[in-house]
Amino acid sequence: MTRLHIEGVAHLERADPVLREIVRRVGPMGLRAPRQVDAFSALARAIVFQQLSGKAAETIHGRFAGLFDGRPTPERVLDASEDRLRSAGLSRAKVLAVRDLAAATRDGRLVLPISRRLADDAVIERLVSVRGIGPWTAQMFLIFQWGRPDVLPVADLGLRNAVRRAYGLRRDPSPERLAAIAKPWQPWRSVATWYLWRSLDVSGATDPTA
Repeated sequence: MTRLHIEGVAHLERADPVLREIVRRVGPMGLRAPRQVDAFSALARAIVFQQLSGKAAETIHGRFAGLFDGRPTPERVLDASEDRLRSAGLSRAKVLAVRDLAAATRDGRLVLPISRRLADDAVIERLVSVRGIGPWTAQMFLIFQWGRPDVLPVADLGLRNAVRRAYGLRRDPSPERLAAIAKPWQPWRSVATWYLWRSLDVSGATDPTA
């Protein structure tokens, strides 16, 4: 756990008694340091992981990366046939998304690497211009690739489910209600999100983002 994460956990324990109990049950923070990979590879990985469980996503991503000796590039992806990409386990929609990501970096629609001086909203705005990259995928990029500490993926089904259970709600919270519940977590909503995802593991449920 980094010093910043220690500070974030301490803040959450002070700010929210529900999260204080979740921290006690889950244990030490396990959000890894940002992955040291290039932005294109990280975004392609995020596309592969969409709507898949962790183990299945890791397997398919491993096959995808293996097509390019572990180093997918825009040029290599565009040169690969759809059948070859599908052979790794990608759906047709994900093949189209990965190829559009590659094309966008080639034609200048998306300039990589993105400046880290940009605010989260500005990064998301740039990324969602690519086919197949929505706000959720962009938010996962910010959390896991850049290590941004205050990202709240309000549309994430696992997070909404965890909040419903933890806070005794009758149904999954709307994005607006989730944002209101999360207000005391600022500026550490990424850390709170990680703990809520893990709370599903502790309760016996499956974390789709693992």
